[in-house]
Amino acid sequence: MSLRDYLHTLQQNGQLVTIQKPISKQLAVAGLLKALEPTPVLCSQVIESDFPVLGNLLCSKDSLAAYLGIPVQAIIPTMIAAIEAPTPPHQVSRAPCQEVIRAQPDLDDLPILFHCGDDGGNYISSGVMIAGHPHYGQNMDFHRCMQFSKSEMAVRVVKGRNFDAFLEDLGQVDVAICVGVAPNILVAAATSVDIGIDELTIANALQPFSVVKAHTSDLLIPAQAEFVIEGTVYRDRRHPEGPFVDLTETQDVIRQEPVLEVKCITHRHDAYWHALLPGGLEHKLLMGMPREPTIFRQVSRVVECLDVNINPGGCSWLHAIVQIHKKSADDGRKAIEAAHRGHSSCKHIFVVDEDINIYDPLAVEWAMATRFQADRDLVFIGRERGSSLDPSAEPGTYETCKVGFDLTAPLGTAGKPFSKVAFPQVDPSAYLEHGE
Repeated sequence: MSLRDYLHTLQQNGQLVTIQKPISKQLAVAGLLKALEPTPVLCSQVIESDFPVLGNLLCSKDSLAAYLGIPVQAIIPTMIAAIEAPTPPHQVSRAPCQEVIRAQPDLDDLPILFHCGDDGGNYISSGVMIAGHPHYGQNMDFHRCMQFSKSEMAVRVVKGRNFDAFLEDLGQVDVAICVGVAPNILVAAATSVDIGIDELTIANALQPFSVVKAHTSDLLIPAQAEFVIEGTVYRDRRHPEGPFVDLTETQDVIRQEPVLEVKCITHRHDAYWHALLPGGLEHKLLMGMPREPTIFRQVSRVVECLDVNINPGGCSWLHAIVQIHKKSADDGRKAIEAAHRGHSSCKHIFVVDEDINIYDPLAVEWAMATRFQADRDLVFIGRERGSSLDPSAEPGTYETCKVGFDLTAPLGTAGKPFSKVAFPQVDPSAYLEHGE
């Protein structure tokens, strides 16, 4: 199912709000997406561009599960299966993403949003960047890109990631930024896998699709993409990037980042631009949810793991709630240590029993209130490098203090029990007067 197929499904189900009035890409579209979140939105008339803008497409696990045709509880097993058994997509020679080829590209023609008042410029936040290496093959991930001329962008490159390794090794890397791709490709691009694994093969295992060779390089790109921006990223050409709102909904700092020089833009005749609201629910889902299978696999090696939630309240990055079936007294501690190995950027890890709904913050807090003793159940991981997204981390080094909270009940009780008492199940309609 392509992005268009998904959009058609939303329209048929009455889940899409279409805005017919003209709206500006300068602040207004972002503000509207935030006001209507989590409702999917189509802005059909963008003042500064000929292309419509889509947003809020994947704001919850329910929406992703509906796209994949599975229950929410099956997302993590489905992701794990795709990561462990990736399959290459089918290659075609012609594709919709290349119906129009702009050999003299002008980024001003595109509805690249200016999101918030203090941003450093117009930003692409929804684009998945595909890059190649002669030894490792292809890599696909997210890099926000700030426009600073008609054909140049500053690319935020996080140190230690696979693309950073490509750039450090080669000095310059040909890339293709794909905007308007299907949810399976978006989710795969956000996964953490070893260098040398092409995330497009994970996306194909989730749902099959086709790829085509890029117009200016040998990179293989999704054939059904709405837009493809092709160019070269230069390690030693730098430009200020930022400020920009990040996952924590706070403003990130200005850095000197590598420059992308755009060579061409290809797109469909009637292309849709997908806008990803920075710090919004869609951003949080795509950042955090793909880390859940990684945590699940690590925890499952030491205890019986039932589910994982990297929750929006923890910025979908800094907190993880892990549900286990506790069998031994130290299972909670083991789960915390394993979850830290699975997602090292996580600052606070909460481990709960199977009777706690990890998607209900009140239930997790209840477990802390009734089952947690700090002198016994607080697991101090220590101070180490955390995430650059954390405003409270040490500036420059991003050092932060990481801890775990074992909120599981003791296996044996000497006093009050630890389980909630269930009330009798009664149908209220049998007792209420008609119309009450």
